[in-house]
Amino acid sequence: MQNGTMHAVNWRLVWITVVAFVAGMMNAVAGGGSLLSFPAMLGIGLGPIEANATNTLALWPGQFASIAGYWGEIRKLKSMAVWMGLAGLLGGAIGATLLLRTPAGIFMKLVPWLLLTAALIFAFSGPWQRHFQQRKQTHSPAAHPSGHAFWMVLMTMLICFYIGYFGAGAGFLLIAMMTLFGLEDLHQMNALKVVATTMANGVACLLFILGGKVVWQYCLAAMLTCAMGGYVASRSAKRLNPRMLRSMVVVLGFTLAAYFFWKSY
Repeated sequence: MQNGTMHAVNWRLVWITVVAFVAGMMNAVAGGGSLLSFPAMLGIGLGPIEANATNTLALWPGQFASIAGYWGEIRKLKSMAVWMGLAGLLGGAIGATLLLRTPAGIFMKLVPWLLLTAALIFAFSGPWQRHFQQRKQTHSPAAHPSGHAFWMVLMTMLICFYIGYFGAGAGFLLIAMMTLFGLEDLHQMNALKVVATTMANGVACLLFILGGKVVWQYCLAAMLTCAMGGYVASRSAKRLNPRMLRSMVVVLGFTLAAYFFWKSY
């Protein structure tokens, strides 16, 4: 019996490493890796809150590392980046605290709605990005973010509340929010997005660890292979079709949402 249990645990670990590798590739090219890795955590038997916490921590180092890639832009927008980071910390902390206080049964009822929300975000992200590119070609140079600092920080805090609670697709929400406030420089927006999401998920990870909700054997395995998947995808990005991958993410999201609606209701 003990050997059978060991084999089962090992196969779960193998499954998580494979899924995390693919999720890392998706995040590097099109985004949406959480729509694959979070249900996989549920599928191996983790509770919904443990699955969310483990998945969040597994994906966080890749987000943190991306700060280095945008450091030049972050330095140019130092003041705004600080405010966005503080908004991320506050919103993420509130969202993660609420998650830890949510009974597992209630959160499981929310899972299909959260997956549906994430799938809808990704479904609209493609048309919005095409609209953004057209707008960029026909409009004057980008507005400086300081002109709308208060409202941007407030909206960032609200979006980061969602990040702390669940978070899939929130990066696109931040980009969409910033374009509504007149920003058009994609490098600037990505820099501010990275700061906010990294801080929000970072404080959420800390609270999840202190709350004892991280399942470390799966977290560490997923963390390693997710980083490997991201590296492989970034090296072969030219051979991958982001639009096709994004469509696959949307279909996957709607399918998983339908499955969890059927299972939960």
